[in-house]
Amino acid sequence: MSNPLQMFEISPEEISDVVSRFYARIRQHPDLGPVFAAHIDADEWPAHEEKIAAFWRNAILKERGYDGQPMRVHLQTPEIQPEHFAQWLGLFDEVLQDTLSPELAQAFSALAHRIGNGFRYGIEQIRRPADLPPMLG
Repeated sequence: MSNPLQMFEISPEEISDVVSRFYARIRQHPDLGPVFAAHIDADEWPAHEEKIAAFWRNAILKERGYDGQPMRVHLQTPEIQPEHFAQWLGLFDEVLQDTLSPELAQAFSALAHRIGNGFRYGIEQIRRPADLPPMLG
């Protein structure tokens, strides 16, 4: 590996390809497409895809360059519902399987599921009515 701290061997170009293919499918998805369309104009997609590719390069390759706050963005987007994460992860897994070797797809998927489930859990907790007890794990 070029960086001993990176999580697994993948190139920046492979990450960008996954992100591009994923968002092409997102835009066509009946449930997820409208959520994204409400916040990303047609001419903003290239910049959004580059930002998300930078997120993944940071998460996997430990490259600097991403400075966003993804949990906050997801929490501040009321259209995003906890059930969207299963759809998102399913679509992401399809792209990974179609694009990468099985071993690489599995490694990327495991990380995506960890992050996605963390976002889902965070949204469920923050939006949970105050009079209900907190959810455990």
